[in-house]
Amino acid sequence: MKLLKFSAQWCSPCKMLAVITDNMDLPYEIDNIDIDDQFELAQQYNIRGVPTLVLVDDVGNEVKRNVGMITKDKLLEWLK
Repeated sequence: MKLLKFSAQWCSPCKMLAVITDNMDLPYEIDNIDIDDQFELAQQYNIRGVPTLVLVDDVGNEVKRNVGMITKDKLLEWLK
């Protein structure tokens, strides 16, 4: 399993989420994806807003998704 974190440099909520995820010991590897740099990947996962977290299995199939800012406690609960 892997956590895909879709964001953009111009996105304030993305920056706030980065502070949370960068300072946590998460159970999954995180791939930080800038939607402006990796537009095709954002399209592949049908990203319509940022920040968006997509938990994927080992072959890249979506398991679940969260759109928008999320607190540390809610993130830990969401990842269970």
